[in-house]
This record gives sequence, structure tokens and C-alpha cells, in this order.
Amino acid sequence: MVEFIVRRLLQTLPVLLITSIAVFMVVRLIPGDPASLLAGEDPPPGTYERIREELGLDDPWIVQYVDWVSGVVTGDFGTSFRTKFTVSKLLKLSLPPSLELALASYTFALLVGIPLGVMAGARPRSLWDWGLSFFTMTTIGIPNFLLGIVLLWIFSVSLGWFPVAGRVSVIEDPIASLQALALPALTLGSGQAAVLARYTRTSVQETMGRDYIRTARAKGLTDRVVIFRHGLRNALIPVVTIAALQVGGLLSGVVIIESVFTRPGLGRTIVEAIQNRDYLVIQGMLLFLVTVFIVVNLMADLAYGFLDPRLRRGSNA
Repeated sequence: MVEFIVRRLLQTLPVLLITSIAVFMVVRLIPGDPASLLAGEDPPPGTYERIREELGLDDPWIVQYVDWVSGVVTGDFGTSFRTKFTVSKLLKLSLPPSLELALASYTFALLVGIPLGVMAGARPRSLWDWGLSFFTMTTIGIPNFLLGIVLLWIFSVSLGWFPVAGRVSVIEDPIASLQALALPALTLGSGQAAVLARYTRTSVQETMGRDYIRTARAKGLTDRVVIFRHGLRNALIPVVTIAALQVGGLLSGVVIIESVFTRPGLGRTIVEAIQNRDYLVIQGMLLFLVTVFIVVNLMADLAYGFLDPRLRRGSNA
């Protein structure tokens, strides 16, 4: 198992390198020039050239990339062209609200998606199965931003049960914090829960038709024991893969949901940075998000070994 962990850690290094190159190139391909925005309209002669030189934008791309990566390795993501704050400070300020929303949405997706998928898969064509079909059709078929707008109109504008926008720290007021978080988390987590439930249902239904499950039933074991002790552990292996991949959807969804509900966080910071062509902020934020996604998938690989001992033996072979 230790050898497997070390090997997977080493495999992430070239992935991170390729990711950093891709992020750097994509950001440079964004139309516009930060020096032009900083210089303003009708700048004095030489102002534009001086700003480009100060920001290092006159250097070849390979030099800019090496300088940036060298700083990232030492923990220096650079300084914002516009605000003059370090990217690390902006990340520290923007991360808690986004992490709060992502964790709440992911928790909702796991608590709703997996149990609903298990019940529907263990009892095909039952009320659980029909309920899952209705849930997935009404959530997957509606884009997140549209679902958010509908929930805002119903529960915030019409009924006044939840605030329309903003965020409240859980330390200052836990009740108000939950009220401000409820609709964004429900909006972002519903689609994730539906996808997770569909895959869980398929995996559980396939597992329940195997020979060892029929043998367990023939021994007189109860449905609860058959499902949770014998079937669920094997059925969860592909579900873990989907759950890990959904982190990418959550990270991208946070950007949209924070804009819809006017919440502070990484999403609004990235959008503002793109509007102002703040290269170092965009690069730092995107690299952080992709790194989180890679780490989560690494954790999913390690979870495979826990769920299936055969993978642990295979990794040591």
C-alpha cells in the first residue's frame, strides 16, 4: 500500500507541470492587455511601454513562465497588477466563502445522492426508483444558474424565507450564515446529487444481481444485511470515482453560483481578475483549483485500496 501511495504521488508531479503550462498559456490567450487597462485612456507618451516593462510583459513567454513557476515552488504566486495585493493574500481572503459553499454542496450531494441511489438500485421499479427518476429529470435538465434564479425568485423574493444575496460568517451569526448558504448549496448540490444517485443506482443494481448476493439471500440473511454488508462495499468502488470527479464540477460551479447569489469568494475574484486581465491572479487561482482537483482524485485512488483489498495486493505485486 505504501508503494502504491508513493507511486501515485510521483505520478502527480508531471500532471501538475503540464497543468501549470496549460494555465499559463490559456491566460495569455485572453484578449486584452493589462498594461492598456492600467495606463487608462489617452495616457502620456511612454506610459504604456513603461508599465509593460515594470510588469515584465516585454519578456518572452518562456521567461515569464519560468519566473512564475519559480515563485510558485517557493510559495510566491505573485502580486496583483491592479490591487497590489499578493495572490496568496487574495486566495486567503477568497477561499473560506468558496470552501464553505463547496463543502456544504458536496455534503448535500453525498447525503442525498448515495442513499437515494442505493434504495433505488436495491428496489428497482419501486417508489424509490420513480422518485429518483423524477429528481434527476428536474435537476440535471435545469442549468445551475437557472435553478438558482428560480429558487431566488420563489424562496427569497416571493416568500422572503432566505436572503437575496451576500454571506454571513458562521462565527458572527450561525443562523444567518445557514440561511445565506442554504439556497446556493442547494442549487450547486442538487445536480451533483442527481448524477451521483444515478451512478449509485446503476452500480448497486448490477451488484445485487451477482451470484454471491443470491447466495447470501439463500442463506436467509435480511435485505439490510445483504445490501449494506455484502453489496454496498463493492458497489461503491465506481461511485467513489464519480464522487471524486464531481469535485471538478463543484469548483467550476462555485464560480457561477457565487455570481448568481452575489457571494464573495474565488468565483468573484476570478471573474474580476479576468475582466481586468490580472494575469498572476488568474494563474494562481486556476492552478490552486486544479491542484485541489488532482489531490481529491489521488485520495479517490487511495480509497480504492481501502474498499477492495485486491487492489492493495495488486499494488504490491
